[in-house]
Amino acid sequence: MSTPPFLTLPSCARALRVETARGGFAAVRAEPDGPVRGSALLVPGFTGSKEDFIALLEPLAAAGYRVTAVDQRGQHETGGPDDPAAYAVEALGADVRALTEALAADGGPLHLLGHSFGGQVVREAVLAAAADGAGDPLPWRSLTLMSTGPGAIDPSEAARTKLLLDVLPVMSLEEIWQVMQQMDEGSGDRKQRPAGEVAAFLHRRWLANVPRALTVTGGHLIAGPDRVDELAAATAGLPVLVLSGVRDYAWPVPEQTRMAERLGARRVVVEDAGHSPNAEQPAATAGALAAFWG
Repeated sequence: MSTPPFLTLPSCARALRVETARGGFAAVRAEPDGPVRGSALLVPGFTGSKEDFIALLEPLAAAGYRVTAVDQRGQHETGGPDDPAAYAVEALGADVRALTEALAADGGPLHLLGHSFGGQVVREAVLAAAADGAGDPLPWRSLTLMSTGPGAIDPSEAARTKLLLDVLPVMSLEEIWQVMQQMDEGSGDRKQRPAGEVAAFLHRRWLANVPRALTVTGGHLIAGPDRVDELAAATAGLPVLVLSGVRDYAWPVPEQTRMAERLGARRVVVEDAGHSPNAEQPAATAGALAAFWG
């Protein structure tokens, strides 16, 4: 999971709930002080939330962009039903399309970004829009795939995710959290562990997950298909960026580079960052996004 470096919203941002034709979604939005150059929708990954993008809000607003980050259905403050169909990637992609329609009313087409599993969700939204549009322009100005890959996650990460799926039917989220903390302590890598309010937030966020959502979305991560060729056809004429850190436990960085080549996309690798450049190197990541969107 991504770990936000802080939790206090900058003065340019506020919490809100975005109402759509598919229900309401918890969100945070940053507004520029001056003219708005464009708008963006940021979609988090597996076990993530809108707070994963908190460090991007101020620099992107300063660059002139109205930015809205959301909790997906089943995550943190959005919540969701105990219905597996609600968390299929097709349904989550439909949520992104509904969010796009709602947000576009405030300022025209959006730059669309998905992080990790969120990248595969926004991919689904783009593919569905292309299929329904019969050649009409897509309702986005650009697409950014951040720290995501063409299909299933790396086998070693898939094995860890399968362990989670195996215990979800028999353990509570609190019990699973305690086991994860014990495993972290046993690893000896204490310097990377958050403390204080960030640690407390990660605990609260984990408990707020809908277990059914974890089961369905985790299953997709383990076995999701490669749809890059379809996406390349669907995004002809739409600017695409593939952005990652220099290392990634979920999808190897060379695999992400090959995906960018298949898409004919711009490629950015953020130095000294891993799976979450948005949280680990926010200034460099915001700079790359603003340059691409501009």
